[in-house]
Amino acid sequence: MAKLIVANFTISLDGYAAGPGQRMDAPFGDGADALHDWMVGTRAFRESHGMEGGEEGPDNDRVLQAAGDFGATIMGRNMFGPQRGPWDDHEWQGWWGDNPPFHNDVFVMTHHPRPTLKLAGGTSFHFVDGTAEEVLARAVAAAGGKDVQLSGGAGVIRQFLRARLVDELRIAVAPMFIGGGERLFDGLGDAMQGYRVVEQVSTKAATHLLITR
Repeated sequence: MAKLIVANFTISLDGYAAGPGQRMDAPFGDGADALHDWMVGTRAFRESHGMEGGEEGPDNDRVLQAAGDFGATIMGRNMFGPQRGPWDDHEWQGWWGDNPPFHNDVFVMTHHPRPTLKLAGGTSFHFVDGTAEEVLARAVAAAGGKDVQLSGGAGVIRQFLRARLVDELRIAVAPMFIGGGERLFDGLGDAMQGYRVVEQVSTKAATHLLITR
């Protein structure tokens, strides 16, 4: 049975997944520039972006694992781009460039649907308005038996956690403080009951937690 997996979602030591003031020139907000340094320094990341060098080891292993065999992806609108409200620009293709890293059907949750955007490498962005259960059902159907990746942001992950739909969270904790913005685990009440940390690996760049239900 297909699982819904949060893969390599990074938070700070004080629990923030993004700082305040997210915008075009600061996708992760103020104070969060170094949040993903653990990933950017790996060999797998650098090779995938046409760069040389990079570290191997546990951080690199997590990047390779997250590039695994997902059949579909779910994300919030802010993970696609900074626009809010009705779409005023259908030409801009999001944060991810001409050849996004997903290579599958990506379901962007928004109250303002728009036509599907098909890009190179097999990535198609579908802009959908629905509940967590409805969007997950569409993603599972598109995944063809493979697992579904829930890529974020924090608000969308919380929505799926409250609905008790997330099977596995692979969280990276970066050794830094942001001090404000959006926390991953805020306001969840008892939604995390039944989850447990089954693996913890620390490097100089991050602490990796595997949380399962």
